Amino acid sequence: MSNQSKIIRNFKVQSDFNAKLAFKKIKFFLISYLKKFTELKTLVVGISGGQDSTLTGKICQEVINDLKQYDLLDYQCIAVRLPYGIQYDEDDCKLAINFIKPDRIINIDIKPIVESSIITLQKSGIHMTDHLKGNEKSRERIKIQYSIAGSTSGLVVGTCNASEAITGFFTKYGDSSSDIAPILHLNKRQGKKMLQYLNCPQRLYLKQPSADLNENYPGYPDESILKVSYDMIDDYLEGKLLDKKIAKIIENLYYKNQHKRNSPICM
Repeated sequence: MSNQSKIIRNFKVQSDFNAKLAFKKIKFFLISYLKKFTELKTLVVGISGGQDSTLTGKICQEVINDLKQYDLLDYQCIAVRLPYGIQYDEDDCKLAINFIKPDRIINIDIKPIVESSIITLQKSGIHMTDHLKGNEKSRERIKIQYSIAGSTSGLVVGTCNASEAITGFFTKYGDSSSDIAPILHLNKRQGKKMLQYLNCPQRLYLKQPSADLNENYPGYPDESILKVSYDMIDDYLEGKLLDKKIAKIIENLYYKNQHKRNSPICM
């Protein structure tokens, strides 16, 4: 078995993709899980204005809408907006919220919390680079989502996809953390196709992917950091033949960041 085949097997990305069928499967998966645990009543999703959170939020709201058709009116989808001060793509966030139409919206500016944490760390002699500060933002966002989920009998729904997971392009115990991960088996291309199927505004699914954790360069493209395009990563995950140099870059990222996907090491 080739290196590529071994890696693909870990992410369960299907090369034969049908957006309508995939959407139905994800909805069934989430509905079945919620019904299995009767104490769970909410789906909590962080909405950034990017492709993945928009897709996840829309799926979650559609799941809740379906449940309400069976008089299960105490279920709700909570969209959580967690900007760091004034967000450069605020208009995209508003557009995403309007597309999702969540039952409830919670807005919390994380800037005062993050800055307080950084000041405390610096006073203790910890040098905080911009990269570390970015991770601090990501972990603060997930912490708040868990607080909301805890107070509403909810699940934190992950927005991570396979193209990010294979490269390790996420913050450990930050945006990779969740109770359930409905789009982790989709690559970027497939997520885009599903948004098209759901009649998402084109502006959102054509938006250049950015983790947006760098304060000095808002919206800095993921691909500029990865040194490889998402189209290439998606081709790799779908089992297509790539230039050996490109495949090597992807595989190096996979192995270099394996620790971020692993469970804590035990004796």
